[in-house]
Amino acid sequence: MSNLIEIRWHGRGGQGAKTASLLLADAAFNTGKYIQGFPEYGPERMGAPITAYNRISDEPITVHSNIYYPDYVVVVDDSLLDCVDVTAGLKEEGAIVINTTKDPETLRKHLKGYQGNVYSINARKISEEALGRYFPNTPMLAAIVKVAGIMSDSALLADMEGSFKHKFAKKPEVIEGNMKALEMALKEVRKV
Repeated sequence: MSNLIEIRWHGRGGQGAKTASLLLADAAFNTGKYIQGFPEYGPERMGAPITAYNRISDEPITVHSNIYYPDYVVVVDDSLLDCVDVTAGLKEEGAIVINTTKDPETLRKHLKGYQGNVYSINARKISEEALGRYFPNTPMLAAIVKVAGIMSDSALLADMEGSFKHKFAKKPEVIEGNMKALEMALKEVRKV
């Protein structure tokens, strides 16, 4: 498949990893891509590790399985580095994006010898500053779009503004904060 990008998300129940993967699928679809966005369900509960996936391509996607060899991995909660093999199958020509304040040396120790690109972002700081609460999914969505080059920053912002206006029609006060979180994350994601 031409330009197929496969992404695996690792988060904890209630952090919005599933929602972020679905928002990414919608945004990519709106730029003319073929998409898949889906969670892997099990006995999830608030705080339990969860996994979600995205496939994005210029051509129709005919595979319908979990993603075992992702191009990119998004880690929404860095505590998962201690209990989940987040680098399993991760292609070294891809990258991992981690919500963390850990220093590069500490991060590398958790990544089981992964030699590919590692990016970090402090999604807690961004979401608390922009939204007044800890919602890491919005900054992580912007970070993976930036790292993977899925679409331009302006295309993401335009699409998300429309999506947030629809999603938060009864709570318009949260739209501005979510937009600010996206903008901050696009600027603050860093290669480790």
